[in-house]
Amino acid sequence: MKLKKEATIGLCVVIALFMLFIGINYLKGINMFKAANYYYATYGNVAGLQISAPVTLNGFKVGLVREINYEYNNPGHVKVELSLDRALKIPTGSKAVIEQDILGTSTVVLHLSSASTFQEVGSDIEGATASGLLDNVSQSLMPNISAIFPKIDSLLTSLNRVVADPALTASVKRLDDITLNLEQTMRQLNSATKTLPPVMADVNGVTSNLKTVSADLADFSAQLKQMPIDSTMNNILVLSGNLKALSATLNDPQSSLGMLTHDSALYDNLNNCAASLDSLLIDVKRNPKRYISIKLL
Repeated sequence: MKLKKEATIGLCVVIALFMLFIGINYLKGINMFKAANYYYATYGNVAGLQISAPVTLNGFKVGLVREINYEYNNPGHVKVELSLDRALKIPTGSKAVIEQDILGTSTVVLHLSSASTFQEVGSDIEGATASGLLDNVSQSLMPNISAIFPKIDSLLTSLNRVVADPALTASVKRLDDITLNLEQTMRQLNSATKTLPPVMADVNGVTSNLKTVSADLADFSAQLKQMPIDSTMNNILVLSGNLKALSATLNDPQSSLGMLTHDSALYDNLNNCAASLDSLLIDVKRNPKRYISIKLL
């Protein structure tokens, strides 16, 4: 009974280890239950290539990298074991090219030849390494960058001269003064803006008064239209004629009024009469008894 229990525990441990092995390989992308063919490729540099990295053909995954081993008997070379779908046949002269993306992750890309013969399973496929995106960028940009460096140095020298120029310091100071003036102007504008409501109220009052004056003018104009202007003008014309006639009478020496204005003798007699009358009045005031007699009964 005890032996049976120990056997059961041992069997459970073996099954657990087997499941752990399968799980680890599954996490690596290795399907232990899928039939595969194995090929080998040799490279001088496998930077970025990891076990379980995909092997693709025309963008489709057809296998994975199973092992990566350094060839100590052939220094400078690394042998990669490729696990490919069993249905895939590799034509003679095909290549397994390591390509690296912008993140530095490498994959193996199969470039099949057009040969009619096929390589045997377990044989070596010609390995090659494609230039990465960063390598291409570096190769294309480095000459341009080398040509730009002298210009950058010249630009920095010019900038240093400009920064050290006293005129720049003076310009910056003037800009500070201008900024200060602008701030003061803005504060004044804000203060003026606060006084706008009373001003607008006064403007509204003036507008109301103008409307009232306009209405009064309209009424006055209507009253003028209703006045008998024609008869008034006729009266003015009649008065003007009378004034002309009076002026003609005054200027006529034969008329009474004309004689008063033109006959000097008559004028002198009138003056003498006035003077005599004045003397008489004075004498009456001084000697009233001479002219007025009062009798008592």
